[in-house]
Amino acid sequence: MKLLEGKTAIITGASRGIGKAIAIKFAQEGCNVAFTDLFADENMKATEAELSALGVKAKGYASDASKFEETDKVVAEIVNDFGRIDALVNNAGITKDTLLMRMTEEQWDMVINVNLKSVFNFTKAAQKTMLKQRSGSIINMSSVVGVSGNAGQANYSASKAGIIGFTKSVARELGSRGIRSNAIAPGFIITEMTAKIPEDARKAWEESIPLKRGGTPEEVAGVAVFLASELSSYVSGQVITVCGAMNT
Repeated sequence: MKLLEGKTAIITGASRGIGKAIAIKFAQEGCNVAFTDLFADENMKATEAELSALGVKAKGYASDASKFEETDKVVAEIVNDFGRIDALVNNAGITKDTLLMRMTEEQWDMVINVNLKSVFNFTKAAQKTMLKQRSGSIINMSSVVGVSGNAGQANYSASKAGIIGFTKSVARELGSRGIRSNAIAPGFIITEMTAKIPEDARKAWEESIPLKRGGTPEEVAGVAVFLASELSSYVSGQVITVCGAMNT
């Protein structure tokens, strides 16, 4: 039997990158997938088709995860379409990297709203259904820079550190109702975002990693499958770093 057979997951920011890798891995394990992204564009349609081809129910929804009321409406729509929520993967995120002395208020607010407020928005909306079910797994995408910080990423690091505090609080708050909450903290993962880093800088970064390479979105997705499945039924309030021992 597949690990997520018959389950339904919501995955935010899943038209590309790590979010899409998680959606595909979930579908391969028998999970129905409702996913969101900012626009209902070609990427969303292609992802929807790719997931449906794996024999599960899949549907993309255009939604701004940083908007509270919009999130509440889209989650209600998903529950109406799918009937339940077994896993919520809060993956939507952006970067606006610059040194603190150059960082604008807008760059700070945008990153906090998209990365951190979105986690509050979706968790608050999805918990209503999970509380009725008395079950559910909340998986929040943090980052190693949320654990250790990074120069030039004060806004991003703060948002990802906030996710960790939120994750642990929710685990304590909702545990008595059978709802688990965990965070994944990826390290240097090869995606469209990291592909923009100059070759020499990328090689230097990879050299500093004990496993001597960047990770893949699929390797992060494997941990998400574990956290969404019954294999992790007694794992809650934890931060799992996926970083090749870069952050120990």
